Amino acid sequence: MALCHLYCNRILQGHPPYGFIGQGSTDYFVFRRMLERAKVKDNVVIATTKLFVAKYKPPFVSWSSPKFGACPDPVLEWLSHALPFHFVTGRVDEDVEKLAITVISKLLSSPSSPSPQIIANCTLLACVMVGIQFDKKDIVRVDKSSALHQLAESIWAQFRKAFWALDGSDLDSDSTGCRRAWDLTDVICRMLQLGLPDPPPSQEMWNLGVCRKIYSRARSSERHQSAALRKVQRFRFAVVTDESRWDPAWLWQHQISWKSNSHSPKDFDWLVDYLGDICSNDHETAGDILVLLSSMRVNCSPAKQHQYIEKLIACMGSSMPPRLRHAALRAAHSSREVLAFINVVDDADMVLTKFSPAILTAVCPQPGATSTDGGPDCFFHPDRDLYYLELIFALAKNSYWRPHLHCQIDRAIRMIAVCCESPEPHAFYLAGIFLRMTLEQVSATSLSSITDQQWWNMMKKAWWSAFLIMNNARCIEFLPVLVEGTKKYMCIASKYDLEQLIRRMDRLIVGVEMRGVDVAVKELRGIANDMLAKFSS
Repeated sequence: MALCHLYCNRILQGHPPYGFIGQGSTDYFVFRRMLERAKVKDNVVIATTKLFVAKYKPPFVSWSSPKFGACPDPVLEWLSHALPFHFVTGRVDEDVEKLAITVISKLLSSPSSPSPQIIANCTLLACVMVGIQFDKKDIVRVDKSSALHQLAESIWAQFRKAFWALDGSDLDSDSTGCRRAWDLTDVICRMLQLGLPDPPPSQEMWNLGVCRKIYSRARSSERHQSAALRKVQRFRFAVVTDESRWDPAWLWQHQISWKSNSHSPKDFDWLVDYLGDICSNDHETAGDILVLLSSMRVNCSPAKQHQYIEKLIACMGSSMPPRLRHAALRAAHSSREVLAFINVVDDADMVLTKFSPAILTAVCPQPGATSTDGGPDCFFHPDRDLYYLELIFALAKNSYWRPHLHCQIDRAIRMIAVCCESPEPHAFYLAGIFLRMTLEQVSATSLSSITDQQWWNMMKKAWWSAFLIMNNARCIEFLPVLVEGTKKYMCIASKYDLEQLIRRMDRLIVGVEMRGVDVAVKELRGIANDMLAKFSS
C-alpha cells in the first residue's frame, strides 16, 4: 500500500511512466507481476495498475480488465484515500467507478462509527467523482478531517447543481457528473446521517426541488424508479436531519418558514403522487411528506384533492405507527377549511363516511385500550388534541359533515374535564363541537349524557379562553352560537362565575366590536349583569 501510494502521487504529479521501480523498468509490468504472484487478487495493486493504464494508455498493453474482490477494512480505508487520484486524471472505467462507490458505501455503513478522517476521505472522493476540482495538495493530504466543512459545502453545491439540471431526459445523455451524482445519492444521504454539515440555511428549501426532480426522473424511467424513490426519502424533504424529529412535541410545533409566494398548490401535486406510492410500505417518508405539507401550510390542487384525502385516511388507520397517524392528523388539520366546505364529491362515501372514523383512529387507534400517560397514544396530549378539536370544530360547521361526526362524541365527552383544566383553548373548540352537533334534528344520543354542570363548565372556560383565538375569523363568527349556549346553562352559575364571565366579555368586546358580533356578546353581558345584581340584592 505504501508503494502504491507513492506511485499514485507520482502519476498525479505528471512524472513519466517509467523508472519508478528501477532504471529501465516499465512500471506497468512491475505492478502486473505483483498482481500475478498474489495468491488473492489485491485490490490495491489492481487499482494502481488500472491507474497506470488509464493515465498513459501504453499501446503495447493488451489486458482484460481485472475484477475487484472483497476488501478488508484497512484496504477500504486506503482506497478511500487513493481513489481520488484516479478521478482527477479524468480517465476511469466502470470497474473503478463501481469500486469507488462500494468503498464509500462500505466505510460509511460500518457497524463501528467511521472516524472524521474516513468521512472526510469519502466526502472528498465523492466530490472528485462529480467533478469538483481540488488543489493537488488537498488530495495528497492524509488527514482531511479539518477540511470536512469545506468539503461538505462543495458536495452540497455540486449536488444542487447536478440535480437541478435534471430535466427528465434519458440518463445516459447526461453529463458524467450528473450521472455520478445520481448514483451517489445514497452516499450523500448516509453522510448526512453521520453528521456531514447540512446545506446553508439560505438554501433551506433547495432539496425539495431536488426531490421533485429526482421523482420526476423516477416516474419517467422504469429502470431507475425504485432506486430513486428510496433515495428521495433520505433527503427528508427539508424537515430535519436530527433526532428531534422523533420527539412527539416536535411533530406538533415544527414549522418551516417559507417566504416565497411564487408557488401554487399545483407545484406540490407530485408529493401527493409520491405519498400514494409509498404510504403503505415506507411510513417514515410518508410521515415526512405530511409534516412538510402541514408545516408549510400548503395544499394540493383541486385535481389531487380526492387522492390526497384518500391517502390521509389510509395514513390515519389504526394499523399505522403513531408518528404517521399523527402526521396525517396534522396534515388534515392544515387543510381543515378546505375539507369543511366539501359537500358532494364523486365519492362522497369515502370522504364523508370514512374520513371521520379515520380522524378518531389517528388519536385513538384502539378504542377502550388503556395507554400510558407518556405514550404517543396517551388519552390526552395538549398539542395533539388541540389539533384534533380544531379539525372537528371546523368540520362541524358544515351540516353535511355533522351526521358523520357522531363517532367523535363519546371521546369528546370523556375529554370535558381535562379540557376545562387546560390553559389552552381546548374547551372553546369542545364547546363549539357540542353546540354545533346539537343543531342537528337528530342529535347523537351520547350528547344527552352531558350534565348541566358539565355544559356550564365548558361555557365559562370557553369564554375564559376566547381571547386566545381573537385572530381566527372562524372562531369569532361562532361567538353568537356560544352566546346562545351560555344563556341556556348560566342559570346554575355562581356569583364568582358571573363576575369572571363579565370580566372576560368586557375584555373580548373591545376586540370583536368591529366584526359584527359585539351585539350578541353585549346582550349576554347585560344578562349576566342582571343575574349578578340579584346576588347582591
